[in-house]
Amino acid sequence: MTTLAADRAQAVGPARVAAARPRATPREAVSQTMAMAWRATKKMRRNGEQFFDVTLQPVLFVVLFAYVFGGAITGDVESYLPLVVPGILVQTILTACMATGVQLREDMDKGVFDRFKSLPIARIAPLAGPMVADLLRYAVAATLTFLTGVLIGYRPGGGVPGVVAAGLVAVVAGWALAWVFTWVGTIARSAQGVHGLSMMITFPLTFLSNAFVPVDTLPGWLAVFVRLNPVSHVVTAVRDLANTGAGTDTVGWALVACVAVVAVFAPLSVVTFRRRM
Repeated sequence: MTTLAADRAQAVGPARVAAARPRATPREAVSQTMAMAWRATKKMRRNGEQFFDVTLQPVLFVVLFAYVFGGAITGDVESYLPLVVPGILVQTILTACMATGVQLREDMDKGVFDRFKSLPIARIAPLAGPMVADLLRYAVAATLTFLTGVLIGYRPGGGVPGVVAAGLVAVVAGWALAWVFTWVGTIARSAQGVHGLSMMITFPLTFLSNAFVPVDTLPGWLAVFVRLNPVSHVVTAVRDLANTGAGTDTVGWALVACVAVVAVFAPLSVVTFRRRM
């Protein structure tokens, strides 16, 4: 009987067995994603160093960039702050996104996701859960960046509503871009590889943008790239909201770009995750 059962199981094949599993409904997928987000939040509480990049970096960068480059670029620190504070915010959140892919790869290497794969849960839940938890890190980065700027003389013209809206746009952009690094985490062979690939993506996009200098000060060929850079659109949207409180067309295009990034890289991440696992 045992041999007969084994022959039948082999004849059915793993693909048909997997297809026979009940599919998670959208409501169940959301619930399972939040459960994974709670797990990631507990990991953050136990490993406080995961907050170093969103607590120390924005404070150091705002102070250093303002006092080192403020006089050279705009003539004084106060005039440079409306330009650099939104840029530092986007840079910090973009850098924090890299940790999403690195931690994903580390969990995959440790076999944690092998256990998740054996559970009857939505395949997107183990990927999206940590990213939901990372929204807390992005919110911390936005708060500390603006507070540091205010302490050294930044006075956002958009007031509290404009600053809050700018922070929300930056958080949404960070969550969308984190899907890119999640996909990198599923295709790389090691956590070190994820970090290296992420740096190659992050640094050109950040420093070849309008985050730290006005576009009109750049050479013509470089200015073209900077204007097309999606990070520049996010920085401009954050600046418009924080400095003027105006919901310009750039804000709308930045949000549309975020939706497009999620629409492309979220399915790619799930497909690659299922193949690699």
